[in-house]
Amino acid sequence: MRWFGPLYDRAMGWARHAHAQWYLAMLSFAESSFFPIPPDVMLAPMCMAHPERARYYATLTTVASVLGGVAGYLIGLLAFQWVEPILIDYGYHAKYLQVREWFDQWGFWAVFLAGFSPIPYKLFTISAGVVGMNLPAFLLASAVGRGGRFFLVAMLMAKGGPAMEAKLRQHIDLLGWLTVLVVALAVLASRF
Repeated sequence: MRWFGPLYDRAMGWARHAHAQWYLAMLSFAESSFFPIPPDVMLAPMCMAHPERARYYATLTTVASVLGGVAGYLIGLLAFQWVEPILIDYGYHAKYLQVREWFDQWGFWAVFLAGFSPIPYKLFTISAGVVGMNLPAFLLASAVGRGGRFFLVAMLMAKGGPAMEAKLRQHIDLLGWLTVLVVALAVLASRF
């Protein structure tokens, strides 16, 4: 079944859209405070489509993500009593409690790690606000962690450029099904 090829083609079409940079900025902002899809899904194809603009895209993604992180921080600081039921409903409450525990021990390094890794960054931005983390330290950890991640993605994709795009397109269905299999196995493993 070739489901992933058309999706890949659509993503690359969006990456070349005249307003793609604004969509990337909005996604980056939203993901840092409430939205579940990471900006890498737009950043990577945009950098492959326009390798000469990779640094610009990485900078835009970083700035928008840090601003979104501030929004998440403010949610935690000012509105957590309304957010907590949502975390419970969507199954994020246990993760939130774990994040809170990490903040007690690690603070700056927890935000930095969450910014760089695939751990849901929004949990850390909201938690930072709830515990009242020092705002300059939060901003620095966010900028370094998010910037490191997005510049790494952007530079790798730009280095590959059109050649990587063609190679990836050639194998996208296999890679897509392998990803589905890995996720399914991870879900099964977490249940046992």
